[in-house]
Amino acid sequence: MGPTPTTAVPLAEQALQQIDFTNVFAEHFDYVWFTLRRFGVPARDLDDVAHDVFMLVYQHLDKYDPGRPLRPWLFGFAYRAASDYRRLARHRVEILDEPLEGVDAAPSAIDRAASRQALDLVWTALEQLDLDRRAVFVLHDVEGYSVPEVADALNVPLNTAYSRLRIAREQFTKTMQRLHAQRGAK
Repeated sequence: MGPTPTTAVPLAEQALQQIDFTNVFAEHFDYVWFTLRRFGVPARDLDDVAHDVFMLVYQHLDKYDPGRPLRPWLFGFAYRAASDYRRLARHRVEILDEPLEGVDAAPSAIDRAASRQALDLVWTALEQLDLDRRAVFVLHDVEGYSVPEVADALNVPLNTAYSRLRIAREQFTKTMQRLHAQRGAK
């Protein structure tokens, strides 16, 4: 016999019981922060936008399906937050003196400088991609998710995700080639 009506727990409540928001925040804050960084949110606003993402995650936690991976779900929130951030007029002015930051553990100064230059080229090439294409590119080629998972996380049709990935790869490759040629000419 099934549970009595007084002991039955709604599905949304069961999902909340299985997911502890505090743990989600602690374990995935860095992931969301770096995802926002990849979408071009400047370092000065990363903490604020990341916290905005987690406010939305908390508000929608009852809609999360625990049977699915958490990171693509979080990526979707970060993608939309970065998109909203970039649409605001006050964020359209680019600050050119703000250096790009990267994590680098190379032992020598020469290796660090070379790695920094390569990372700057990648950041520049990523910034040239439309946000929709960049999201698919980062989720698939950087994060390693399958295209069906990417399409689900971004709530786009599967063929659209494949198309965006193909175009993003082409644009990224062309941009990297152009940047390498410009760098070599200097």
